[in-house]
Amino acid sequence: MSDEANIRHAEKMKKIKAARDRMMAGKTEEKGLIIVHTGAGKGKSSSGFGMILRCIAHGMPCAVVQFIKGNWITGEAKMIRERFAEECRFFVSGEGFTWETQDRERDIAAAERGWQIARAQILDPEVRFVLLDEINIALRYGYLDVDEVVGFLLEEKPAMTHVCLTGRNAKPELIEAADLVTEMTLIKHPFRDGIKAQQGVEF
Repeated sequence: MSDEANIRHAEKMKKIKAARDRMMAGKTEEKGLIIVHTGAGKGKSSSGFGMILRCIAHGMPCAVVQFIKGNWITGEAKMIRERFAEECRFFVSGEGFTWETQDRERDIAAAERGWQIARAQILDPEVRFVLLDEINIALRYGYLDVDEVVGFLLEEKPAMTHVCLTGRNAKPELIEAADLVTEMTLIKHPFRDGIKAQQGVEF
């Protein structure tokens, strides 16, 4: 790169930095966020567990309440339970995907148990971050009342506690209430080509 090109690049970066500094100067507040990961693409739970690892690294006590998936052995559950049980509490409330249980009443009861655990973890002053994995599925199927969940998050969640809710088809009421919403978009997936879920990628 020529000296002239280097000078132009430095001037451009200087302007970008000045604009960025002005923007960041106005960002002074902190609050506990309501975070939603939804969409048909892969990565909703993975992103949530990525934030759990960040919390562990920063010494922030956290909790996971897993809905729907049941006792499916996932890498994240194995890692947290075996290596980070003191830093992160891990609860499983589901009995498996709804097409496996084929029992709506049992699914509702499991989701309600999970929600009671979730409420307790969110209200616990020791806990700074709570991941409600696949709760959007429970809300979508009507196993939980979306108004109750949203009302609790808006009115009872401690001010500095972060809560992340994952799963496809997030309800509009939840999206409206959230501070941060990310939609994972499906472009390609190996499942469509007959490739099954694999360790280290899906679980």
